[in-house]
Amino acid sequence: MEITISAVILAGGLARRMGGADKGLQLWRGQPLFMHVYRRLASQTGFISINANRNQEKYAESGLPVFSDDAPDFQGPLSGILTALKRAETDFVLFVPCDCPLLPLDLLEKLKRAVEKNDVLIAYAHDGEREHPTCCLISPKISTVLAAYLAQGERRMLQFMRQQHAIAVDFSEQKSAFRNMNSLEDLKLEA
Repeated sequence: MEITISAVILAGGLARRMGGADKGLQLWRGQPLFMHVYRRLASQTGFISINANRNQEKYAESGLPVFSDDAPDFQGPLSGILTALKRAETDFVLFVPCDCPLLPLDLLEKLKRAVEKNDVLIAYAHDGEREHPTCCLISPKISTVLAAYLAQGERRMLQFMRQQHAIAVDFSEQKSAFRNMNSLEDLKLEA
């Protein structure tokens, strides 16, 4: 039976390295970063929403569903992931960061193949040098375990993923696809 998959663009952070500016709304090549990410995802799945903890009305102008973390105080990507997993009506959720505008067009396909082949609940991208845990496919079945992890004050994504026997998926042939726009200078260099 075919597994169902939805996607969430993670735009809920404080963007400290970007001077506190809402990263997903920063312009790159004339468009907000999150819209570049959306376009990369749109050919991979039709069910896409945005996790944002501020400027929700701006994100909502895209026509995409927008939701904030259940937990207060910007507790990191795992908080947004947990909220999304609790809301999910699909077998898996694909998560991607809002600041990665050149994501692979086969991201979902390769992560899905990894969870099916290895019978795991989490798969995430690896570019050959660095792990990219925010580019991941996760089953809502881990919601309870993730909630307990966060309740202990833990926030480290890779640690949690390793505890859940997550699979790192090789995207070394597309290393540049994971380039993050972390600062206003990055946006200018890449324009």
